[in-house]
Amino acid sequence: MFSVSVISCQEKKDQFPDNALGIYKGDLIIMSTKGKQTIPMEFHLQKTDSVHKFKYVLVYNGSPRNYTLIEKNKEKGIFEVDENNGIVLPTKYVDNILYSFFEVQGNFLSSRLHFKKDTLNFEILFTKTKNKVTSGGLSKEIPTVYGYPISTVQKAILKKQK
Repeated sequence: MFSVSVISCQEKKDQFPDNALGIYKGDLIIMSTKGKQTIPMEFHLQKTDSVHKFKYVLVYNGSPRNYTLIEKNKEKGIFEVDENNGIVLPTKYVDNILYSFFEVQGNFLSSRLHFKKDTLNFEILFTKTKNKVTSGGLSKEIPTVYGYPISTVQKAILKKQK
């Protein structure tokens, strides 16, 4: 009986976001049409006093952006990132990766945070919606497809601090 309860507690502890709590640091590499830039970056994921809310802080070049990660349905991997200014972004957690896809001011952004044992692989893809390219649509069997050329890629491998 005791071993069953220990296993049950262990499984809960090993679920996201509890298994990813911590402070991660490294360099963000920004590759765009303007060239390549590197800036220091941090990501903080920490508990709050609320059971289903976590501090979700992105720090770029020493400037923090304080957000809140909200569990909506942990079992289905449904979360939200609340920017604490009226903007709330839906996110999806699958296989240790937190995904988000959104449009703002004529731009599409896709974010991907891949949590590993001691690292976080962070990635944002950016494109302008006005740069849409159209192909296909030549017949009923071939649908029209809209593509969006990516203009900026932001990538970082952040190491979890002890």
